[in-house]
Amino acid sequence: MATRTGMIELHPHSATTPDAIEALLDAAFGADRHGRTAYKVRAGTAPLEELSFVALDDGFLAGSLQSWPVQLAAEDGETLPLAMIGPVAVSPDRQSQGVGRHMLRVVAQRLDLAGLSAMLIGDADYYDPFGFLSGPASGWTLPGPVEPHRILLRAIPGSAWPATGTLGPDALRSREGMPSLQA
Repeated sequence: MATRTGMIELHPHSATTPDAIEALLDAAFGADRHGRTAYKVRAGTAPLEELSFVALDDGFLAGSLQSWPVQLAAEDGETLPLAMIGPVAVSPDRQSQGVGRHMLRVVAQRLDLAGLSAMLIGDADYYDPFGFLSGPASGWTLPGPVEPHRILLRAIPGSAWPATGTLGPDALRSREGMPSLQA
């Protein structure tokens, strides 16, 4: 189902081609982006369809937001599922026009509906208004270099997250998916 605001409509990723999304990601982040830590965290998983979408402006691909099933392996052996948000990409000619913020508002609403905590790697100043906080996850270990203050957590209210643990893909949940959301 499409979500519309102004000229921007949000659609499932299937509304455009994988090649178009890859070209957008290259334009926004560079062709060397595949070596980044975020790619290693979600390796081998498929995007969570209900939490991934594209922003179209009269058919033009203005943005893309993908979410991935990951898990935190706590030191006590417990594994805790959460969604990894990103990449959040906006076409260079549409940046600073609210496209990314709109996609983040919608994904935050969908996370709330699903009762799902999420994390991302990014700048706290940009993501804080959407509930992603620096600090609670700064002791987590990721499969690659990352500045600890850039590991941001958006926890569902009342949930407790360990200060340490190892973050990685949740291949089982990738196969199972998640329940459909009404947004």
